[in-house]
Amino acid sequence: MRKPRYAGLFYEKGEVSLKKQLRECFEGPRGPGALPPERQAEKKAALPQAVIAPHAGYQYSGACAAWSYKAMGEAPLADVYVILAPSHHGSSSGLTQQTFETPLGLVRVDQDLARRLLEKGTIKENDAIHEQEHAIEVHLPFLQFIHQDVIERVKVLPLLVSQDVDLQQLAVDLKEVLVDTEKKAVIIASSDFTHYGRHYHYVPFEENAQEQIAALDKGAIDFIKTRDHEGFLQYVGDKSATICGAHPIALLLRLVKPGDVLLEQYYTSAAITGDQKNSVSYASIVFM
Repeated sequence: MRKPRYAGLFYEKGEVSLKKQLRECFEGPRGPGALPPERQAEKKAALPQAVIAPHAGYQYSGACAAWSYKAMGEAPLADVYVILAPSHHGSSSGLTQQTFETPLGLVRVDQDLARRLLEKGTIKENDAIHEQEHAIEVHLPFLQFIHQDVIERVKVLPLLVSQDVDLQQLAVDLKEVLVDTEKKAVIIASSDFTHYGRHYHYVPFEENAQEQIAALDKGAIDFIKTRDHEGFLQYVGDKSATICGAHPIALLLRLVKPGDVLLEQYYTSAAITGDQKNSVSYASIVFM
């Protein structure tokens, strides 16, 4: 059992207070302004192929993430949510089959998919790196919240994706296991965008910093919108960009088919904290 390590830190630790906080993420000033339908019978929209959503504390990035989760919550429950996240505590990739606990209940891993993917051999099982990581955990209450009427049926495939894994082969493997099992999946890439300031050891400019950060992020998002995984990683390297989920995003871009790509929300933490000298950018991007 993977316990909720970041409850009380990144999000509220009580069930009632967490649901209130999640509701505010949707209905607050930077959120989408409304909750998705509560019951599966009312969810008529098409499932998105994938989303990119941030993983900071809910007080900072929750409203941004809510845009992606509204798009997912307007559609019926997927068979599995494949969560691709970076590791902030090392450079190893890995999958875990542990059940995740949150203040809202349990989220189970799709054991069949996990077993099939592990048999491919491209990514290994590694519970240890998942124990310390927040970038998957913070997404789980959102998934539970948008599907409260079938909360026990929510299943995930949680992958930490770093530079040590062959992204091309892992994309092939993921496509094969999803096709073989005929499961409807949504890919979630967990990532913040530019981490700016001396706190993050990244100060490529000081004048008009927030405007330049927005331009820097726009350059990356332009590659994302065209599903150009090679151009995206090249841009990240050329700019020394501090997009923590660059590898998960690049993997997502290898998985999605042609379709509409919608930038639903974008802002930096400076809009909330007022600190323009140290900020993190958040984007919510939906692939239909």
